[in-house]
Amino acid sequence: MSGVQSTKFHDIATSLPTKTAFAELGPVIDTIDDHLAYRTFIVGHALTAADWAVWGGLKASIQAVGVLKRGAHPHVQRWMSYIESLPSTQQALAALNEAKSKKGQGSKAAASFSLGLPDAVKGQVITRFPPEPSGYLHIGHAKAAILNQYFARMYEGKLIVRFDDTNPSKERSEFQETILEDLKLLGIEPDILTHTSDYFDQLYEYGVQILKAGKAYADDTGVEQMREERTNGIASKHRDDPIEENLKRFEEMKSGSAEGARWCLRAKISVDDPNKALRDPVIYRCNATPHHLTGDKWKIYPTYDFACPIVDSIEGVTHALRTNEYRDRNPQYAWMIEALGLRKVIVWDFSRINFVYTLLSKRKLHWFVDEKLVSGWDDPRFPTVRGIRRRGMTVEALRQFMLAQGPSQAQLMLEWDTFWALNKKVIDPVAPRHWAIAKEGMVTVTVNGAEEDVKEVPLHKKNPDVGNKKTVYSKNLIMEKEDADSFEDKEEITLMDWGNAILKSKSEGALEFDLHLEGDFKKTKKKVTWLALPTPTHALIHATLLDYDYLITKKKLDEGDNVEDFVTPVTEFRTECWADANVINLKKGDIMQFERKGYYIVDGIYDDPESHVSGAKRMEFVKIPDGRAAGLASKAGPEAADSAAKPKKEKASGGNFGKPVRGQGGAASGTASSAPKLTPTASKAHPEGTKVYLSEGETGYEIPITTKMYPADKVGGEGLANARADTKMYAVQSVYDMS
Repeated sequence: MSGVQSTKFHDIATSLPTKTAFAELGPVIDTIDDHLAYRTFIVGHALTAADWAVWGGLKASIQAVGVLKRGAHPHVQRWMSYIESLPSTQQALAALNEAKSKKGQGSKAAASFSLGLPDAVKGQVITRFPPEPSGYLHIGHAKAAILNQYFARMYEGKLIVRFDDTNPSKERSEFQETILEDLKLLGIEPDILTHTSDYFDQLYEYGVQILKAGKAYADDTGVEQMREERTNGIASKHRDDPIEENLKRFEEMKSGSAEGARWCLRAKISVDDPNKALRDPVIYRCNATPHHLTGDKWKIYPTYDFACPIVDSIEGVTHALRTNEYRDRNPQYAWMIEALGLRKVIVWDFSRINFVYTLLSKRKLHWFVDEKLVSGWDDPRFPTVRGIRRRGMTVEALRQFMLAQGPSQAQLMLEWDTFWALNKKVIDPVAPRHWAIAKEGMVTVTVNGAEEDVKEVPLHKKNPDVGNKKTVYSKNLIMEKEDADSFEDKEEITLMDWGNAILKSKSEGALEFDLHLEGDFKKTKKKVTWLALPTPTHALIHATLLDYDYLITKKKLDEGDNVEDFVTPVTEFRTECWADANVINLKKGDIMQFERKGYYIVDGIYDDPESHVSGAKRMEFVKIPDGRAAGLASKAGPEAADSAAKPKKEKASGGNFGKPVRGQGGAASGTASSAPKLTPTASKAHPEGTKVYLSEGETGYEIPITTKMYPADKVGGEGLANARADTKMYAVQSVYDMS
């Protein structure tokens, strides 16, 4: 008999995914439900292949899942819950979800780059990332580095990291080391590491070669005059000087003499080409500053436009990935290679990444550092790799975001929300949860019926692998002022990780509760954090929570804008708190969550001179944006003003209590909220369809009729209609009898 039943239900399981109509599925699931009414398993008294077959058939049918959600098949639902509670099932589902996630991530990247690189041959592709060692890597560089590595690995080729060290006035060894560290942080390790300075001898020879070919000339035109001539398509007076004279001047440049310092070398491409990048660009110039690697050997240095295509060709680069801001220079790149008879390199464009309220110009970022408006190149307000890492961005999220941009050519000004929302998905499942209470306005709380105790509770309620923390329970607590102000008399609230309590009394700076642990936390509106009042045996940690605004007040600076005119007056906001003692186990760089405040990264751990406890520490935490618009709006911009004018009511269970308020530290407070609000008065409404005349009595306007119904007289007349006692219905005259 069991064999017959097994076959029957295997047939049912096989048919389930093929039935798409609810009318067909209903009877089949009814049959299964009736069969399971007095049974634990499909066949016999143990789990068999028949159970797995039917369960798989139901899960594979979207329509079947929809039918079960109606709740009309309790026995099937009970049986499925049991099957899905089995460890083997949970492991299989977890593995399936992980595989789907990885496949989804891979397919997104693959879809983004489905076109691939032109003429790419597996095993032969060589890409290069050529940073200038004159600053720290910013988020734009990160995209270029990640894309170059992606294609090198995709085609099983090689990645060259080449330092473009052709301007000794700006470059330092310090920057080279930090760039390599940042690349390693991004998971990028080059197959080959080189410097443009490795090829200075060859580049000089190519300079001589291009002069001898009559495709370049020496020029001593002043900078401003040269700019004007190039703009207006005017040839330099030296453009047609003899080759011998140009070679002689190039030697003077190389010697570093005063005469040589007057000259530069220009490529002889065009005087008036519509593409101004082709108007005889400078390819060599003098610089007496010692080079950080070659010392004072050279007094002349090639420009990037000259050196890059040559070294790309020499090093065997097959595909040069460049942001499309260089697109006008692509013909120039090709001209250099052709003029010198070098191997051709394929140029592949991608869009530069830009974010609102964000500067990527090294010159402007240098200005902020020099003016001490930031703490350094790793400041959390900076778009450098180190800055955003210090702000809490994970490498995994950064790579996912960059690859998701794909080979788009569109010049977009991106918002930061997607960037940080992606990061939240990475950190939320593993960030340990802690509590912090803002010191300003802090309220003391007495809880009647509470006993002193210390218990272990999970650091992450949904992920036990994160571990546990010790929570101190006491009748004497501290709580945030915003929470205390929100409580109503006799209100029952939930003390998180403890239970319910009923407010007994409320006074300035103090609350009294009666503990009510038998209360249902699901029925309370407010779930609040708290901490046991610090004692010599149960100390709390002095914590400073840091939040930041954008450095500039304008979403995008235009070409003529002076950055100094758009500097945000106050960009750092500090909130002093007490944090639970468990945070002392965190290390610098650890990411965690202060529940009801947000995600934070440990920025520093210091000795606490204010504490009377030996060895006490104080800690600083930087707030990590979570992608929500409210947290990413400029605190100095119009969006912030709008937010101040229209405050949103925060839930007690999720409000940003203790969040720094604009106005601290000398910044102007939001005046919109302090302005008196006028209550509008309603004027008498005119009936629809009537005409309203203006004060002069002749002109006016019609009040539109918004309904699509036809006007008709009341069917029951104007009098009061009474219902009949027997039928409870109203008797009215038939509309057909009305004349």
